[in-house]
Amino acid sequence: MGPTLITFQIGANPPPRLDKALGRDVPDDAALSRSRLARLIADGSVAVDGVVVTDPRFRITEGAEVAVTVEVAVESHIVAEDIALEIVYEDDDLVVINKPAGMVVHPAPGTPDGTLVNALIHHCGDSLSGVGGLKRPGIVHRIDKDTSGLLVVAKSDRAHHHLADQFAAHTVERRYVAVCYGVPDANDPRLHGIKGTSFEPGNILKIQTMLGRHRTDRQRQAVSFTAGRHAVTRARILAPLGIVPVAALIECWLETGRTHQIRVHMAHCGHALIGDPTYGGRRKMSPKAVGDAGVTAVATFPRQALHAASLGFVHPVTGDFLEFEAPLPQDICDLLGALGHAV
Repeated sequence: MGPTLITFQIGANPPPRLDKALGRDVPDDAALSRSRLARLIADGSVAVDGVVVTDPRFRITEGAEVAVTVEVAVESHIVAEDIALEIVYEDDDLVVINKPAGMVVHPAPGTPDGTLVNALIHHCGDSLSGVGGLKRPGIVHRIDKDTSGLLVVAKSDRAHHHLADQFAAHTVERRYVAVCYGVPDANDPRLHGIKGTSFEPGNILKIQTMLGRHRTDRQRQAVSFTAGRHAVTRARILAPLGIVPVAALIECWLETGRTHQIRVHMAHCGHALIGDPTYGGRRKMSPKAVGDAGVTAVATFPRQALHAASLGFVHPVTGDFLEFEAPLPQDICDLLGALGHAV
């Protein structure tokens, strides 16, 4: 199977730059993302009126004839691994996974294998049409290694492009369930004195700050009000936990999606997630408040108690709105049981 030649004409009032004009006018059926088009331009695979153009800033005009040569997707350097996956939904364009805690999403230095991507390359096999010229799944969002729950992954350039746009526009609906220290209630006067923290009707906690890398620990994120990226988290209490409430089962949702956002924001307002090794610390629980079983469960919980419980987005091809839910994993159910809350 040889390369594919895609030809089309630039429409009226095009953006002046070649890369932007191609992004607007390339046929949807070509399933080429803007980043893929940029690479094709740089590789000399784009011709305008018969002349190869490699400058993305090339000034293009209405009516210009464009020819894009797309080579067959090549095998990824990432090794396929036969790792069990919980597939929630799958079609030709995407796959939704319920990721277990402990699994890294993408290979990186220190974790070259055993990742979700390694598993998906094996699982999808020849059904991967290629993302960015490689036969690999397209990661449009991530959850931390020790966070469990739902992820959508693209199987084609077309799906990758449309899903990435939805995440960039913050239109994807994501709900998380977490277990935090303390009870984040509007009746707590302490919370009203924390910068960036407020309450909305319905006892909904809103945390609005900027987030960026910690100045001394590059593996951590930190709250700022002068630098970083805008971040908004909302949370509500699902159930107070303990004979004397000293913890809470909460639901969190994101207006933005920054690295470690829920974990950092909840720690910022004094309600860090139980088990969070980076932002939570270990707080001693009183046996009078949670019983001996609760004390042990909190002290030994091995990860941040955070689960990506629901995910909703527009299908990049059909236009249907899809919604998925993943039940709480057993370890969080056991933690809640030890704290006196049956699930």
